[in-house]
Amino acid sequence: MRGTIRIDANRCKGCELCVGICPKKVIGIADTFTPKGYRPAILVDPDGQCTGCLLCSTICPDVAITVYREAVSRTPAQKHAAAA
Repeated sequence: MRGTIRIDANRCKGCELCVGICPKKVIGIADTFTPKGYRPAILVDPDGQCTGCLLCSTICPDVAITVYREAVSRTPAQKHAAAA
């Protein structure tokens, strides 16, 4: 599974709950401030490691994170190797 997230900086208060729970450690905190004075969470995933596991969006108290997931299809050889 491959995934990505979108964080609504206007909703995020920078509580860092998503940063701590991310198993791939691809969420960080921005260096800049929002108009409300918060440093929002940001996706830092240059290698595409996010799996779209939903942990960050589930723990977010501000409902600021949307998760997008894409199933990665396997070739017949990969399916056979996984079954063995």
